[in-house]
Amino acid sequence: MTTLTIDHASRWFGNVVAVNDITMTIGPGVTGLLGPNGAGKSTLINMMGGFLAPSTGTVTLDGDPVWRNESVYRQIGIVPEREAMYDFLTGREFVVANAELHGLDAAAAARALATVDMEYAQDRKIATYSKGMRQRVKMASALVHDPSVLLLDEPFNGMDPRQRMQLMELLRRMGEEGRTVLFSSHILEEVEQLASHIEVIVAGRHAASGDFRRIRRLMTDRPHQYVVRSSDDRALAAALIADPSTAGIEVDTQEGMLRVQAVDFGRFTALLPRVARDHGIRLLAVSPSDESLESVFSYLVAA
Repeated sequence: MTTLTIDHASRWFGNVVAVNDITMTIGPGVTGLLGPNGAGKSTLINMMGGFLAPSTGTVTLDGDPVWRNESVYRQIGIVPEREAMYDFLTGREFVVANAELHGLDAAAAARALATVDMEYAQDRKIATYSKGMRQRVKMASALVHDPSVLLLDEPFNGMDPRQRMQLMELLRRMGEEGRTVLFSSHILEEVEQLASHIEVIVAGRHAASGDFRRIRRLMTDRPHQYVVRSSDDRALAAALIADPSTAGIEVDTQEGMLRVQAVDFGRFTALLPRVARDHGIRLLAVSPSDESLESVFSYLVAA
């Protein structure tokens, strides 16, 4: 049972704070590290993998510090987002080189390449690989020493649907075997399909933690902003504002629309069509105005 523990860890680069006082525990199973681009996910993963020292706080593996501790690399495999690869090597040569760094032979490299279904292209130069193939060879190099901890930074980028399904199944199987698997993503649906536990970070801060249902509930229960266009905006606004599901309505006569803040998402979505029907008002357009991931995550940070 291998556990990574991040305890009040921060990391800054000059005046830029990339990770801000994060505390979390990553245990066996599959954990999703969710957050918008630029949230600090890569910095946090590099700290977990021992590539970056925390500016303050600690990162430990089963109680042992990760930074400047060579022994932890026997247990950790890391798949970085950046493609720092040797394009003049074949896929097999690249994975064999990583096996030799761990004191292993070519047989270990062959097993890792088979695990990620890259045997068919193992003798081609990496320079000829697609993005998805490069991702899988990086995965093979991370698995070559059979690690108990696997850290992956945006591993599904550039993969076609078949490759994504194969990798998801592999990670799911590794989690079921009792390994500690963490992968980062800015796409909620990827995390939903794979992770049994989710950690959310935004702007370097720890925003939320829990299973997918809890994170989805936090997102659903937050205030929602809607833009509504109708045949009679004033009458519709007067009818909606009387209901507790709405916290505020702005009538924008210049743009010909309503801006509605709904505090009870489920109740409001049922209320709007019913009110329009009862008052003989035609709904011309209804659209959320704040459904970007950044707005959702920013709400979680403030919550």
